[in-house]
Amino acid sequence: MKKFSGDRTIDGVKAWVDDRPLDQRLDIVSYTANGFEWSYEGPEPRQLALAILAEHLGDAAAAKALVEPFMKGIVANFDNEWEMTSADIDAAISALRGGTLRAAS
Repeated sequence: MKKFSGDRTIDGVKAWVDDRPLDQRLDIVSYTANGFEWSYEGPEPRQLALAILAEHLGDAAAAKALVEPFMKGIVANFDNEWEMTSADIDAAISALRGGTLRAAS
């Protein structure tokens, strides 16, 4: 099971998967040149959502299809420090698909 995490450090915003830097996946889509961010809706949180989903799902098309609701419903609600496991992501995706988790407006 993978562990995803993020933190705002003195050196800037950092995101990891299993204690290694999370790839931004600019090869799939480049929403921003400014890196990752979270706790709001925008291009930087969207890039983080894409990176998490692509790493978790291993499928670029599926990640792109889920990026907007995942960014709005999950990434936009992260605290300064956050952590998610593969099981957490699966549960979030199920909730988004099932309509039990609504993206913030």
